[in-house]
Amino acid sequence: MNNEKLQVIAKSMRRDILTMIHGAKSGHPGGSLSAVEIVTYLYFREMNIDDPKDENRDRFVLSKGHAAPVLYSALMEKGFISKDLTGTLRKINSKLQGHPDMKKVPGVEASTGSLGQGLAIANGMALAFKLDKKKNRVFSLLGDGEIQEGMVWEAAMLASHYHLDNLTVIVDHNGLQIDGRNNDVMTVEPIDKKFEAFGWHVIKADGHDFDSLEKAFEERKNVLGKPAVIIAETIKGKGCSFMEDQASWHGKAPNDDQYCSAMNELGGDING
Repeated sequence: MNNEKLQVIAKSMRRDILTMIHGAKSGHPGGSLSAVEIVTYLYFREMNIDDPKDENRDRFVLSKGHAAPVLYSALMEKGFISKDLTGTLRKINSKLQGHPDMKKVPGVEASTGSLGQGLAIANGMALAFKLDKKKNRVFSLLGDGEIQEGMVWEAAMLASHYHLDNLTVIVDHNGLQIDGRNNDVMTVEPIDKKFEAFGWHVIKADGHDFDSLEKAFEERKNVLGKPAVIIAETIKGKGCSFMEDQASWHGKAPNDDQYCSAMNELGGDING
């Protein structure tokens, strides 16, 4: 799929993310919107994942589970779940809970939400594939604020020890978390040097540019014997001008006027 088509999908995903969160009157738009191009690239260019029941499929673990709307929107675009579910986010008995539930949603590989756990889950998958001599790959998306969790670094140590070269982590590096800028709350820098010290191959990319992401994932394919991390520079709230680079949009829903404004920016039908 070429970049032009990926851009169309990404814009559609942004509209669905905002529609879901606006309808729910709660949710996490900032970190969902920052990860759109990353998730789009994974699901429509990089991963072997055309059938959520195919044993040979690649696996994706959304470690920053509060960004569930970006995963749901990708699964809708893939046809794994219906877009009719868009208005059910966070509703009682809905499949689309505030954090992804692998028992309810086709295509969700792990129930996540407690920050720091996703990489450990991805490790288990990747190690199992290695032991079974299978070619499946595992990808996990972490937030940059999330890597303040000590469990992440325990998992990073294990992945390197077992030479999990079928594992790729992407860090959504938007520089913000719920309480403000990472550097003010608890600095996570230098992310690259920390992963290198734990034995990982480090790649940097523009997380909103498909050419840059393609270059990063192609480089990753040539790295053997160790796990790799792609540090993707992103903007929290990307695509919605009044949300961009604003920590206040980490975890709140747009009101009616803000939703209409955002949808107008994205060329969406607010009556759809």
